[in-house]
Amino acid sequence: MEIRQYSHPKDAMNYTTQRLKEEFLIEKVMEAGKIHSVYSMIDRIITMGIVPTTSSITLPAFVERTKAQYFLERRELGVINIGGSGTVKVDGVEYKLDKKDCLYVGKGNKELIFSSESASEPAEFYINSCPAHKEYPTVKASMKDANPVHLGSMENANKRTIYQFIHENGIQSCQLVMGYTQLEPGNCWNTFPPHTHDRRMEVYFYFDMPQDRIVMHFMGEPTETRHIVMRDKQAVISPSWSIHSGAGTGAYTFIWGMCGENKEFPDMDAADMKTFA
Repeated sequence: MEIRQYSHPKDAMNYTTQRLKEEFLIEKVMEAGKIHSVYSMIDRIITMGIVPTTSSITLPAFVERTKAQYFLERRELGVINIGGSGTVKVDGVEYKLDKKDCLYVGKGNKELIFSSESASEPAEFYINSCPAHKEYPTVKASMKDANPVHLGSMENANKRTIYQFIHENGIQSCQLVMGYTQLEPGNCWNTFPPHTHDRRMEVYFYFDMPQDRIVMHFMGEPTETRHIVMRDKQAVISPSWSIHSGAGTGAYTFIWGMCGENKEFPDMDAADMKTFA
């Protein structure tokens, strides 16, 4: 498990491109037959990718980092499958996840086993996990169960649908909020004008992108913006002081996961476009 420390915004404004990537870009999330995991000190969120192929993968406790007997002893997690069909077994109960299905697993569940229906078209389980103080039931949701929010327009190249899964009026959690945003064909911008939310941090995971497509992910304080070049199946950590917005060379989808002080999705601090730089 890789560890990322918290970065002060006054320091971040002096980062080189390489240093910016080292602090915030998670370059490899998915790899066949493996688990990749990054522990961020920002609200102690863990970002993980699990890709089982010929055999199942059991989620370890990462005891050297968590000091827990099992991973969800003091945590909760959300899973969204971005690959082929697969199964998550939670303490003996199986949940089948097709592409873009979501599963919330609450504190106290001891054994999670991930498997794919086909090794040639494996499931790709994207996970966000954060600390939890209360147990909530395990809940699966498909696209039809999500709360869709339609935003943007073709004229502004930002027509998109936000699919909310784990949120204050959806699947209940301690602090995790999770879902994904899908841009319509011919659209490339997300979340513009941008915002921050001082009470929460966020992680973006970009996917459904051809290999030759990129997204310019903008971050930083509104008056000190920087960019990171994102490619398919890469994630980026967004501190609470940072905007998080992107423009791609074509349409794409991204999973957003948040944790912090509240679960109120509209809790955002819009950047003043007059001072945006």
